[in-house]
Amino acid sequence: MTTDITIIGAGLGGLTLARVLHVHGIPATIYEAEPSPTARTQGGMLDIHDYNGQRALKAAGLFDAFLDLVHEGGEAVRVLDRTGAVLRDEPDDGTGGRPEVHRGDLRRILLDSLPADTIQWGRKATAVRPLGGGRHEVAFADGAAVTTGLLVGADGAWSRVRPLLSDAKPAYAGISFIETHLFDADTRHPAGARAVGSGSLFALAPGKGILAHREPGGVLHTYASFTKPEDWLAGIDFSHPDAAAALTAEEFGDWAPELTALITDGETAPAPRPVNALPVDHRWDRVPGVTLLGDAAHLMSPFAGEGANLALYDGAELGCAIAAHPGDVEAALTAYEEALFPRSAAAAAEAARNHELCFDENAPHSLVALFTAYEQAG
Repeated sequence: MTTDITIIGAGLGGLTLARVLHVHGIPATIYEAEPSPTARTQGGMLDIHDYNGQRALKAAGLFDAFLDLVHEGGEAVRVLDRTGAVLRDEPDDGTGGRPEVHRGDLRRILLDSLPADTIQWGRKATAVRPLGGGRHEVAFADGAAVTTGLLVGADGAWSRVRPLLSDAKPAYAGISFIETHLFDADTRHPAGARAVGSGSLFALAPGKGILAHREPGGVLHTYASFTKPEDWLAGIDFSHPDAAAALTAEEFGDWAPELTALITDGETAPAPRPVNALPVDHRWDRVPGVTLLGDAAHLMSPFAGEGANLALYDGAELGCAIAAHPGDVEAALTAYEEALFPRSAAAAAEAARNHELCFDENAPHSLVALFTAYEQAG
């Protein structure tokens, strides 16, 4: 492989691509806007699926390291109604089909698996332009620029690379989250800890919900969820955390106190998280020398749990395609995209359906029915 490979973005997908290429002896360079790998907290818990995310980690030679990160008991799922009544309680069965790991830990093993000079930190891409013949130029905020024969946009929802391929832009998906955390929960917040259980909690009603994950170290990571207009979050003053938490909790005025305490007792400032998505069937015509992966290619609602898994899988599949077509970038990209489009469209459609089920007029019973259907299907 003689074509230089430039990856924009050091998220899970871009790192997996670089790692799989490295396994095959193919160098690549990642340009990342953040100044260092520790510049910000890296999200919360991820359930890594055996049919895509885990397969990607095997291709990257990191599956054993991944297993060491698994949060024991984290696959458990509980569905509650607004009174706190438990409608479904699935324990972690230990089969490892969707084990939970922390995003930051997963990113760390990917970072540690790469040569030290693979990532250039503090390099924010500001513009990209085609040069002809499949080559592209990337300009950075520091005034520098690079040219490349293969450009991969792994730069997330607001990708700078995507406009080379598609006019699509993320649109508000109709739901907003307000995020917070509780620490040392079993000791300091026992009622909330009991409500969440050992894994994930879905406490739902039509149009709203309280979602939570248990993280290692007794942390409860909570998302208050609302089907509200796009500008609704703008009416909450998040510069005053206590007032923002109180206003959020007012939306759940008749809910069980152990559920609302997950918001009012939060120990981090409430953070607004509007949910955006690309069109379900997002795709593009083949453009020489450039492609996308992860959220840059198929940003979707989180209610299928596929975002991180698809980013990992995209990175591994693209890396393997490049290795399988030495000297023929276009054959590699064609093979990759022909598989990418149908799998991402299917996942995005599932995410949209699950999103509707979680907050429809029958919530939470519609979600219970979905879990029952999955169980019966085997």
